Amino acid sequence: MTSATSPKITLITGGSRGLGRNTALAIARRGGDVIVTYHSRADAAQEVVAEIAAMGRKAAALKLDTGAVAGFADFAAALKATLSETFGRSTFDNLVNNAGHGDFSPLGETQEATFDRLVDVHLKGVFFLTQALLPLIADGGRIVNISSGLTRFCYPGYSAYAAMKGAVEVLTRYLAKELGPRGIAVNTVAPGAIATDFGGGAVRDNAEIGDHLAAITALGRVGVPDDIGPMIAGLLGPENRWVNAQRIEVSGGQGL
Repeated sequence: MTSATSPKITLITGGSRGLGRNTALAIARRGGDVIVTYHSRADAAQEVVAEIAAMGRKAAALKLDTGAVAGFADFAAALKATLSETFGRSTFDNLVNNAGHGDFSPLGETQEATFDRLVDVHLKGVFFLTQALLPLIADGGRIVNISSGLTRFCYPGYSAYAAMKGAVEVLTRYLAKELGPRGIAVNTVAPGAIATDFGGGAVRDNAEIGDHLAAITALGRVGVPDDIGPMIAGLLGPENRWVNAQRIEVSGGQGL
């Protein structure tokens, strides 16, 4: 069990890099403990754990393929053991469904295998991982699902990816309704264009793309990870306890 004064524990999928890593560090800076998952980069995940430990907070890293539902029961068991051994808890407080990948192609060129992988990771994985972890989420906890500004503004080539994120936004509202009796708030955070390695690092590394996106953003630049991680950390804080079933876009006013 947890108390009002105990540090909150947040599980972040895909927390070894990009926005997940930034969110993990932002939560630790606010006094929270963190569990990150990684797909293949155990070394990067352990670097995040070490950075959090250096802040005086507790952290752990667990391997997870969010596109492989068959592995979720084993992951839940490993998580339960980690909660007990590392944190002295039987539950955790916050789940951030962040893990994902970018496969982008025009509608007429999108392969079924590409589409199915997007479904598995961005929709099916979010649904069934959340389901598998519900017994371990403390009453009064929070869930944040990561979507995309691409559910509001449209660019050719992003239809399959954006469709998955649109489905996650609907799922968020249903989760908020069904988990409300347990006091669990569920929200969507939808970043705009962010300069990371996501999607091959196009926003970060291609000056032409970056300049175009900056020109159509009200604040006149593309986003950086520090625009997103602290926002999610704040959303999980007690000052935002009444925010529920919302899509919150964090894009600097892109595409207005």
